[in-house]
Amino acid sequence: MGSTTPVEDAIRAKITAALNPLTLEIYNDSHLHSHHKAMQGSTSKETHFRLVITSDAFKSKMQPARHRMIYALLRDEMAQEGGIHALQLRTLTPEEEARHQQQQQKKKDDEAAATTTTTKEVEPVTNENA
Repeated sequence: MGSTTPVEDAIRAKITAALNPLTLEIYNDSHLHSHHKAMQGSTSKETHFRLVITSDAFKSKMQPARHRMIYALLRDEMAQEGGIHALQLRTLTPEEEARHQQQQQKKKDDEAAATTTTTKEVEPVTNENA
């Protein structure tokens, strides 16, 4: 019996083999786009993907070059009928991912500090002219 996610399986296999990623997150967002006119008549449940990839292979490469690397790896899946129609990429080096995680943690810490309230006693104000 074949896989129920052959396109996702191919994405995972090709990226893992070529880039040896530290992080590989694959999100199938096809269900969010099934109502689009371009998807009418399509029976594929694997047309729209969002990928987050962290790899040393991206070092010294700008985002366009990184994306071209992924497009080249997935050329066949993008060309086939019912294959990948849309691909959203987030490509990071390990250093970029570490910086991003630090920024996210700082943001959470700042938000937590902002919501922490201290109570202090306030003397009631009296209106002597009343």
